[in-house]
Formats: sequence, C-alpha cells, structure tokens
Amino acid sequence: MRFLHLGDIVGKPPRELIRKKIQAARVELGLEFVTANAENSAAGSGINLAIYKELIDSGIDCLTMGDHTFKRKEAITVLETQPRIVRPANYPTEAPGKGVVIFDIGMGARCAVINLLGRVFMQPVDCPFHAVDRILRQLPKEVKVILVDFHAEATSDKQIMGRYLDGRVTAVLGTHTHVTTADEQIYPGGTAFQCDVGMCGAMKSIIGRKIEYVTETTITARPTTYDVSDEEVELHGTIVDFNPLTGRATAIERWVG
Repeated sequence: MRFLHLGDIVGKPPRELIRKKIQAARVELGLEFVTANAENSAAGSGINLAIYKELIDSGIDCLTMGDHTFKRKEAITVLETQPRIVRPANYPTEAPGKGVVIFDIGMGARCAVINLLGRVFMQPVDCPFHAVDRILRQLPKEVKVILVDFHAEATSDKQIMGRYLDGRVTAVLGTHTHVTTADEQIYPGGTAFQCDVGMCGAMKSIIGRKIEYVTETTITARPTTYDVSDEEVELHGTIVDFNPLTGRATAIERWVG
C-alpha cells in the first residue's frame, strides 16, 4: 500500500491544480490515501471551512496544519467541527481541535495522522517529543500505520524527531520550509523520513509569494502585502510505500505533479 503527503498548499493557485490532478493521481499512482499540509491554503495563511471542504472534496483524506493554524479565526470552527484535520499536538490542550486523526485506509487497516510543531526558530510551544509519546501510548494497538507531519524550521530538529520515532511510526515527513529536500530515506527501524516534502504553489516565487513584494520588504523594511504568486504552479509531495500489517515503510520517493 502507499500514500502521498503533499507539502504546504500556498493559496488558491495550487488548490485549483489539486482539484484537477489529485483524483487522477490516486488512480494512476495506486494511492490508498492522500494527506496535505493546509496551513497556508487561505490566501497564503490559515484555512477556512470552504477551503477545508474544497480540499477534502478534491481527494485529500486528511489535512495537517502548523504555525499559521490560528491566523484566521474561521479555523476554530473548522478544527472544532470537521473530522479530517489536525493541528499541532504540542499546542496547549485547551486549543481548539485535535493533534491526531484516525481513519480507515482499506483492507481493514487504519491510519493515524499526527501533527507536531518544531521549537527551533519557531513560536513557543510545548515539547513535541513528549507530545508524540503521549499520543503513541494512547493509540489503539490495531493502528499500525502512523504518519507524522513535523512542521518545523530546523533540519536538525526534524532529523532528531525522525531518529527518535524510528521503528515506532510509518513516516516522519517535514513541512514548513516550502523547499523539497533530497534526503528521503528509510531508517533502520522501518520509518520513512524526509526533512521537507516541499510546497504546492508557484515555483516562480519566494516560497509561494510574489518575488517583488518579499524582496522590497527584505531590502527596504517597507511593509508590503506578501501576495500569493500564480506563476509556474506545481504540486510537490512525497510517496511512501508501506506494509499495512506492520506499519513499516518499504519505499519513499519525491513526487511532482
């Protein structure tokens, strides 16, 4: 069996491409399920109910979030009412939403999707290592397939998490930096790992935003609006093959659509 995890969806242009491509990709690639990071899906920051429904209807089974989870107050309704979205599990327990979602993937197998937020160069949050340990202890024993979206800045942070969870989860796949890394691998314990699966957005951009605005603010300190770019849009993600009986990964590869 295999799944695809899509990198950060930046605004409307990649959402339109997802609508056109993902259902066909599921068949062509033989995917049991598709997940995606959606924390930038609403005009480059946050999510709302309409976009949640649009992405689920387009063929995505579960959405993960990150440090922009609560950039829009509409996200609270989504997180409190919708079943296929997770926010970082190391947010305070009082935060709306949940840090893990479990769903059926066929052949009697079930998958857990866990979302975590890194701490290096990021906003202050609880320890992601302690948070994931708590979740893994509470998961039903029959849930063998476990995907961790680690939304973090530092590659060292991500590598530590990958090694820490080796043999305990199916995959630790990084998001947040929007740039695909070339370190995809299967660790000795059977956990697939990659520092960052990339971005769904405009390749002619600065991590999905219009080049001229980001450049102006960086060089002059004048505030601008970081509008989403729509030039040369691609979908970037990672495919993981796995054994549904053991939850161990057997192959990993980058994907561009």
